[in-house]
Amino acid sequence: MTGNRRWITGALQHPDRDPTRRELLATKQKPYGVVLSCIDSRVPPELVFDTGLGDLFVMRTGGQAIGPVVTGSVEYGPLTGGTPLIVVLGHQRCGAVEAAYQALKDGKPLPGNLQAIVEALRPAYEQTTREGSADPIEAMTKHQVMLTADALRGNGGLEPLVGESKLAVVAAYYSLDTGQVEVLNGAPVS
Repeated sequence: MTGNRRWITGALQHPDRDPTRRELLATKQKPYGVVLSCIDSRVPPELVFDTGLGDLFVMRTGGQAIGPVVTGSVEYGPLTGGTPLIVVLGHQRCGAVEAAYQALKDGKPLPGNLQAIVEALRPAYEQTTREGSADPIEAMTKHQVMLTADALRGNGGLEPLVGESKLAVVAAYYSLDTGQVEVLNGAPVS
């Protein structure tokens, strides 16, 4: 979050982005966080958190949709290297969420494998329609982030680490307007 404050204010440090760091990491890595974010080109986690080479494991999928391969990729750091943090990062005006919302609302499937994203986002859509919202796309985005974080917290491999306070799984939301990341839930108690 310190890096995000630098991003917001433009006081970027661009840490860990030099030949010395590259050489240091050539044989071993130990990222301190995993970020699962959207594919949106406006939300690159390494920039949003002002991090550098070797700092984060980053996975990006449309609407933070998860499945076995993505979940396995998220598990990699915590289960093999003790990475203590997972951040599920949604964002304002998410096109993937909007497309899924419209497809589900209209009952019209999207072409190709895009429908897999729609189906992955269905629980967030259902929660959004049950609760109602003046801005259903933003509400659905936040529901998706929190549902994904909850699923990861309850994952068979990750749940013991969460229970032992060796891993925090944080749901967060990025504002395209301000650059600020807001923690929705799961922040570690320190």
